[in-house]
Amino acid sequence: MSEAHGSQKIVSSDHLAEGPGWEASEFEYGLIIASNAFSRWVQLCVAAAGAPGLSALEVLVLHHVNHRGREKRLADICFLLNIEDRHTVNYALRKLLKLGLLEGDKRGKEVFYSTSKEGRALCARYREVREQCLLEGLPHTGISGDELRDIAAALRVLSGLYDQASRAAASL
Repeated sequence: MSEAHGSQKIVSSDHLAEGPGWEASEFEYGLIIASNAFSRWVQLCVAAAGAPGLSALEVLVLHHVNHRGREKRLADICFLLNIEDRHTVNYALRKLLKLGLLEGDKRGKEVFYSTSKEGRALCARYREVREQCLLEGLPHTGISGDELRDIAAALRVLSGLYDQASRAAASL
């Protein structure tokens, strides 16, 4: 690995970390390992809450449908989670319906989803496991709540940049 400002670059693909903007490669590697760690965490957290076998996407869909106690359509869920591949979300919704964690109300051509009593209970148990296993350790990281909010804001800005770059690449 190459030297950068007196320290090694921490990247997964050194060939992408050459020249100006090499820091994006370091960010991308951090994003890769954080994304995989987050997916693993979500699956193990929901398993500890009593629902083993759910994928990370299924858990995220469940939480989003539960969000604010409002019904959601497939398009709403895809938009908020920034998922373009609608069939993966549709598959997750069907599985959650089959498990009794969601309810669906068809109105015309649209289905409006809400969490069932069992789905709300699972979300509450997930929250308890999250508080015990994740949030209790957060103060020991030295990262403040304000710093976490700044990181979240930066991630949202960068996701917009990656979305824009995706559109540009698709037009090549």
